[in-house]
Amino acid sequence: MRTFLSIFVFRIEQYRKMDSLKEKSSILMSQLDMNFQRPLLQQINWENRLIGVLGSRGVGKTTLLLQRMKQMGLPTDELLYISLDDLYFATHSLSETAESFRKSGGKYLFIDEAHKYEGWARELKNLYDFYRDIHLVFTGSSIVEMLSLEVDLSRRAHVYHLPGFSFREFLTFEHGFEQTAVSLEELLKDHVSIASKFIALKPIKLFGQYTSYGYYPFFKEDITGYPNQLANVVNLTIGYDLAFIEDIDKQQIRKINQLLSSLATQVPFKPNVSELAKTIGMSRGTLIQYLHYLEKAKLVQLVYLEGKGLGPLEKPGKLLLDNPNLFHAISAQPKNAGSIRESFFVNQLRNAGHQVNLAKKGDFAVDDQYIFEVGGAKKNFSQIADIPHTYVAADDIEIGNGHKIPLWLFGLLY
Repeated sequence: MRTFLSIFVFRIEQYRKMDSLKEKSSILMSQLDMNFQRPLLQQINWENRLIGVLGSRGVGKTTLLLQRMKQMGLPTDELLYISLDDLYFATHSLSETAESFRKSGGKYLFIDEAHKYEGWARELKNLYDFYRDIHLVFTGSSIVEMLSLEVDLSRRAHVYHLPGFSFREFLTFEHGFEQTAVSLEELLKDHVSIASKFIALKPIKLFGQYTSYGYYPFFKEDITGYPNQLANVVNLTIGYDLAFIEDIDKQQIRKINQLLSSLATQVPFKPNVSELAKTIGMSRGTLIQYLHYLEKAKLVQLVYLEGKGLGPLEKPGKLLLDNPNLFHAISAQPKNAGSIRESFFVNQLRNAGHQVNLAKKGDFAVDDQYIFEVGGAKKNFSQIADIPHTYVAADDIEIGNGHKIPLWLFGLLY
């Protein structure tokens, strides 16, 4: 009798806690604004039973999950949002939570912050393999190699990557200006007519806003406090997320911060890796490995010389912060305009799916097809005059001419 009673009490308590999770999930979904939706929401094939959405801190992964739930229009008993950094999971497992949800009629489980739960990959694999009547969607940090774990998720999970806002998305989100994404080929061919639609908006002014605070959606909460919020995101990424990587030396965190701070004030940085390693007190191999980690964390962009291999010990030809907003969060010193321009250009092209390398002549080679120089309004073709398929991406101009294109237009690619 005592055993039966203890089991009964345990199950009652379990159902109560499950009800608490369901209540949190319903509240979050009901408070959500559906007016602005990221393109990825429509691009994901939601029919798959195991879906992963990866991205850096603050880019809107949670919002994407909740919008999908609201979009489905199903009874709340069939949908559940959980975050694996919730205190609930200090005493409960993901597996038992999923099983209880399924037994109560649940069909779609949306799992946030998966990488913060030890053993998450194995439990997800088991849930996917054992229960064919439940769909699982999870999010995780871009820094975690989600598909290179002790269990094989690569054959099961359909993984998507969510970047920060493009300049195009910022214009819609902040200023209500609708513009569909354009292809690179369309932009190169018709940039004058495309730019003419933006003249009344004063695009140079809005581009300045975007490069200062428009990449991460949480700027909407407090523009004035945005640099401090973003600095906290950077610190958490370095001090917390990097801890999930095997063999990383936590004593090097201060040195990594020093490295990022120096990138915010220098001209576009072509690193002498050996000298840089000596300066911040690391071995050459350790520094290169850390640079790869920082790139996965979406804090830096590593740009390699065209034609070079991308081996684990290959040094980058150029080192940039991942996006222009980071310059304002990482350092209070004067920012280098050239670095900000190149950071924006590489970020937008790569987020749109293009390959960007360091050109042997000129600044960047895109898709092994086009050569770009990136600079200010007075930038000309003198350095690339004898090369076919060359273009100048020029800052501080509203409309271009010929192969000279406004830099801000490259923010319409995704």
